[in-house]
Amino acid sequence: MGRLNVNLCGIELDNPVIPASGTFGYGYEYAELFDINCLGTFSFKGTTKDPRFGNPTPRIAECTAGMINAVGLQNPGVEKVISEELPKLKKCFHKPVMANVSGFSIEDYAYTCEKLDAQEQVGWLEVNVSCPNVHGGGMSFGTDPKAAAEVTAAVKKVTTKPVIVKLSPNVTDIVSIAKACEDAGADGISLINTMLGMRIDLRTRKPIIANKMGGFSGSAIFPVAVRMVYQVANAVKVPVVGMGGVTTAEDVIEMMLAGATAVEIGAANLVDPWVCRDIINALPEVMDKYRINSLSEIIGGTK
Repeated sequence: MGRLNVNLCGIELDNPVIPASGTFGYGYEYAELFDINCLGTFSFKGTTKDPRFGNPTPRIAECTAGMINAVGLQNPGVEKVISEELPKLKKCFHKPVMANVSGFSIEDYAYTCEKLDAQEQVGWLEVNVSCPNVHGGGMSFGTDPKAAAEVTAAVKKVTTKPVIVKLSPNVTDIVSIAKACEDAGADGISLINTMLGMRIDLRTRKPIIANKMGGFSGSAIFPVAVRMVYQVANAVKVPVVGMGGVTTAEDVIEMMLAGATAVEIGAANLVDPWVCRDIINALPEVMDKYRINSLSEIIGGTK
């Protein structure tokens, strides 16, 4: 096992760096820029049972040290992802991929997860109960322990691959929700998704985003993410995937010290499409600086 290797829910990763869902498409777009097989894996674009056009525009607003988005889970639906997107991905990515799934009912989640679980390329199912940009689904499941547990249990009944439940930071008690998902059978927890934010145009005096509010991401949320990863990692026995404002190799190590087994990188991909590759390349030097022999040894190293 190499210095950068980690084991996520029984699957070996060459390194812990994972581009986050919604910032890396279905992978082949980035494969035109660099060999994406250098990644540990990546979480592909959030997929729903049926096709979604997403929210009306404008969907993006800039802000200090971050951005707000309200794309609204635009995707072609699970059938087309399986028939069109995954075959294209197979030509350029030769590792298990993480399938990110969203839904508007427990039945939606179960249907989509069962379909993707059957795909050879899929290694993990990242079940998103935390999207702040859609109405009637997503975050409504992730803000209540009972509802999050019901989604988890339903998905586990129809799948064989590791189920990682993605949680929202827009709650008062993240630990109770994480523990409810673990008790319902989750094989891992990923957090945090975007925080809920808003910008107002001073000239029009109206919200910049048509959806009014959206998901706030970027380096500004990193301390919140570290805190929540630390809290959850110390409360559950399953692996934690940490994310939220990660932009450097130092951030990856800090997130792992907080308890993350692997680390997702989101908004930074939209600023610098080579950021994940560059972070992976920088990790050995940063490890040497802080006298770290193996990344797997530092997981949860802060008590």
